[in-house]
Amino acid sequence: MMEIPARMCAVLLKGHGGFEQLEYRDDVPVPAPGEGEVLVRVGAAGVNNTDINTRVGWYSKRVSDGTTAEGAVGGLADADSADAGWSGAALTFPRIQGADVCGHIVAVGKGVAPQRVGERVLIEPCLREPAGWKPYRAWYFGSECDGGFAQYTKAPAVHACKVESSLSDAELASFPCSYSTAENMLTRAGLDGGETVLVTGASGGVGSAAVQLAKRRGARVIAVAGPSKADEVTALGADEIVPRDADLIARLGRDAVQVVVDLVAGPRWPQLLEIVDRGGRYAVAGAIAGPIVELDVRTLYLKDLKLFGCTVLEREVFGNLVGYIERGEIRPAVARTYPLREIVAAQQEFLGKRFTGKLVLLPPD
Repeated sequence: MMEIPARMCAVLLKGHGGFEQLEYRDDVPVPAPGEGEVLVRVGAAGVNNTDINTRVGWYSKRVSDGTTAEGAVGGLADADSADAGWSGAALTFPRIQGADVCGHIVAVGKGVAPQRVGERVLIEPCLREPAGWKPYRAWYFGSECDGGFAQYTKAPAVHACKVESSLSDAELASFPCSYSTAENMLTRAGLDGGETVLVTGASGGVGSAAVQLAKRRGARVIAVAGPSKADEVTALGADEIVPRDADLIARLGRDAVQVVVDLVAGPRWPQLLEIVDRGGRYAVAGAIAGPIVELDVRTLYLKDLKLFGCTVLEREVFGNLVGYIERGEIRPAVARTYPLREIVAAQQEFLGKRFTGKLVLLPPD
């Protein structure tokens, strides 16, 4: 059995603000697993929009900018820490962020089978157990509790899911948050084989995952992405690429798709409901172009549309995702890895949006 140190390297988020709020330390106490918890030695941790959103206070209703590099900076001064967490409540600082984790269980708390030590696991980022398993109530790994931007982290044992795969830790760490978000959107929208789905932001972490997962279901996938990323998104399974600045109605026509998976929102949002067929479904889990949109309610009710906000995972989603990984039905899309201490450089590249897939942080051995 490996010896567990008393201190570890970790990145502390000291408060809402700029990159100066991220502090790399080598003297952070290693957490002790409580009852029903496991201690995980982190092999890799993915970077996500939520890391930046939380740092800058973007979830506050006082922020109306998108999550581009400029929007993130613009949102700093207006961030209200009283409602700047995923749950709409204030966060406590310092906080170790990081929702995406692949690692190995090295210790267990009371009530957890000791045989689990040594298991390779993915941590489900949507933690329903601490919230009492209430419908649409959850804690978020790396938000309401410490996450994976560290050498060690702890999590409820029920949310540490064993995974058997030949993929690297970095490749596996690209899955939990983005792919479970995408699969949850497709699950809520009930996407079936033979249907057509439009995916916005298709070169990002969730968007590229949605392309793969929709294709896995047998759907025809139309992906909205920049021309420089068209080949990469096509390789993930997209049947058609639509440029980001295209007029969707002119390009596709009205009532052209059965499902929209949206990560962008912003000023062009009304077009998304126009291209959805009557009785169609719209699922959203992001607003990188801006959270404030214009809705003509007549479009909503006259077309009998169904709109789904998607945050808390349906119970079956993460287990299904692990199964897809183990059977090789989906593949990772890792653009680049960084040492954990270079988290600022990783977030700067993330905000630049010039890559396809995921950026992943590697803690020191």
